[in-house]
Amino acid sequence: MRRILLLAMAAGLAACASQPKQEAAPVDTAPLSLIPMPAQVQRVPGHFRLDAMTTIGVAAGDTQAKHVATQLQGWIRQARGITPAIVEGKGKGGISLATVSTVKGREAYTLDVDGNGVRIAANDETGLFYGAVTYWQLLTDPAAQNGVPGVHIVDAPRFEWRGLMLDSSRHFQSVSDIEHLLDQMAMHKLNTFHWHLTDDQGWRLQIEKYPKLTETGACRKTVGPDVALTGDVDKPYCGFYTQDEAKQIVAYAAERHITVVPEIEMPGHAQAAVASYPKVGAGAKKLGVSTDWGVNTALYNVDDGTFTFLQDVLDEVMAIFPSTYIHVGGDEAAKDEWERSKTVQAKMKSLGIDDEEKMQGWFIARIGTYLDKHGRRLIGWDEILDGDVPASATVMSWRGTAGAIKAANAGHDVVMAPSPTLYLDRLQSTLPDEPPGRPSEQTLKTLYDFDPVPTEIAANKANHVLGAQVTVFTEYLPNWYRTQHAIFPRIAALAERTWSPKADWNGFVARLPAQMSRYRSAGIVPSDGAFAVAIAADGAPDGKAKVTLSNQTGYGTLRYTIDGSAPTAQSAEYTAPFDVDLPTTVRANAFAGGFGLAGPRDREIDAKSLLRRTSDELDMCGDKLVLRLESPNAVDGKRPVYKVDIMDTCWKWKNVKLDGRYGVSVTVDRLPYNYALWKDAAGIVSRKARSAAGELEVRQDTCDGPKLTTIPLAKAKDGRATLDGILPKREGTHDLCFVITGKPGPKLWVLGDVQLR
Repeated sequence: MRRILLLAMAAGLAACASQPKQEAAPVDTAPLSLIPMPAQVQRVPGHFRLDAMTTIGVAAGDTQAKHVATQLQGWIRQARGITPAIVEGKGKGGISLATVSTVKGREAYTLDVDGNGVRIAANDETGLFYGAVTYWQLLTDPAAQNGVPGVHIVDAPRFEWRGLMLDSSRHFQSVSDIEHLLDQMAMHKLNTFHWHLTDDQGWRLQIEKYPKLTETGACRKTVGPDVALTGDVDKPYCGFYTQDEAKQIVAYAAERHITVVPEIEMPGHAQAAVASYPKVGAGAKKLGVSTDWGVNTALYNVDDGTFTFLQDVLDEVMAIFPSTYIHVGGDEAAKDEWERSKTVQAKMKSLGIDDEEKMQGWFIARIGTYLDKHGRRLIGWDEILDGDVPASATVMSWRGTAGAIKAANAGHDVVMAPSPTLYLDRLQSTLPDEPPGRPSEQTLKTLYDFDPVPTEIAANKANHVLGAQVTVFTEYLPNWYRTQHAIFPRIAALAERTWSPKADWNGFVARLPAQMSRYRSAGIVPSDGAFAVAIAADGAPDGKAKVTLSNQTGYGTLRYTIDGSAPTAQSAEYTAPFDVDLPTTVRANAFAGGFGLAGPRDREIDAKSLLRRTSDELDMCGDKLVLRLESPNAVDGKRPVYKVDIMDTCWKWKNVKLDGRYGVSVTVDRLPYNYALWKDAAGIVSRKARSAAGELEVRQDTCDGPKLTTIPLAKAKDGRATLDGILPKREGTHDLCFVITGKPGPKLWVLGDVQLR
């Protein structure tokens, strides 16, 4: 028997030796579209494929893992139409989530994928949640069509504050809109929602002890494009959140591991509150809720009654919002009312304070002490540094990075939110279809290139930088569609720079198309300006035009058509500027992997269009306060948008070949001038007008150069019109300046487009 067994073993060994050696599964090297990119990613062999038998396993009694498993189950159902069962205990061939002590670090996790399954581990629920988010991104990556590729990920965030501020005061968002935003913040691993709830233009949070704050303070007169929201110029613009709705948002955010930090502005940006309760204001003039954007001068008083009011408000705020931080604003507090107030001046004298900025420091310190007593911490904009503030106060730097540098080096914790770089009300491209807003272009790359730790902060103070946030002020974002356009995809750049340990712009741009697809699947309408093609045309000899194509990121292959058809991945590739016969229509898009990266853009080019410029295509003669403003009145179903410097109404068309050209047609319009410029108003350029309506002057080379023609604006009455003029014959190339005489206010003349004949 023993000999038979030995012979059998020998035969078996010989058979094994004769079999070809089995090779290890290959490592999939297809790039992964993860945003933010995890700290450490190692590719390993194998793929894991979901099917109807896949389960999500959690250890018995691991309630944190079970909670995240339920969330992951919903994401998988939405992404793949499969609902994996959640089982307690270790499952085979499935997904497992586990809370373990071996993973170190707050919000940290590990994620392993191979042919046997998916394993997510963390030391708390937040880490498990972020691990699940990363797995969901792998699952929705085009590289996962044959299953999620094998990876070993060890991940933790670079910063603890990864945030977004939303202004609900200037324009109001619904609860469902905010929840939609919170969903996306969570999928970007952002964890702080800074909610700007009060300002001059509206008080948006119900305070039960002071009902007039929402009865009066939550409504303002309709002005400008807000008519489109109310439907009637005589119907006020109103809206506020009940305390139950605010609690609902807090709970919704907490489910997604996001902390809501409320902002109650003081001592400035207080006009809505003062309009509701005049006794808390420092000025003698009765005020209404402001309809003006900018720096309004209403301030809170400094008497004990005002502090009782503010403390009562904060008591209700703290009952709604469990966040450690309470934001108290502190920015742009014009001190005019305090300077004029005998009561305030007497209070300053009694305190031995000889400067209104120091008085603001005293004001903020008193509020900070109150918050400290209630176990909360004060955070405010960098103006709070102008006076003495509590050592525990955290500074949010918006006036560039100087405030953060000063604060961090002095030992204060700081959050980076510098304007203009991280301000999403700044437009992100120069494309003609950009919506209204502030045209100081802050592109996706501008934001991505921002490092939250300036080199001027001492190395031993760098730990005071808690992180960074993007800021969404909404003067020019009246609805959810435009708010989405401003936020996405720039939110992805902020997410990566606050989470990932190092920057990789080229890698980020390559990963972005998959992220754009995720947005669209989630019902988000992002801006495609980073990839969209800009089409420029200049006149060329023999009745032709020379066309130049470009896109902002330089990513993708640009392709175009000139027959009016939609460009495809097989259309002509753009390699250099090309000539076209007139007239023609050029349509173009950028492509990668066979897919269009943006919506196609088109431009009709003929002899007339080459002699036309819109206000967007003109330069401003100065750079005081340039905006792109929307008319309250529609033209052919759309409200026109105009670029204008609201402090210097002068436009310049550079390098115009004037030989033989003598006619000019200019479209003008008149818009409401609802701007509170405070001391900057002294810088408004006023040009002498011959009549009450003013004139449009065309000047050569500069805004003070030789006058070529004058067109009375009275011809336009009080709205949009096209005005014609004759230019004296000139030779050579010159700049043309289009100047509005008079001074802006209460209406503003703007220029639409210029057509030479």
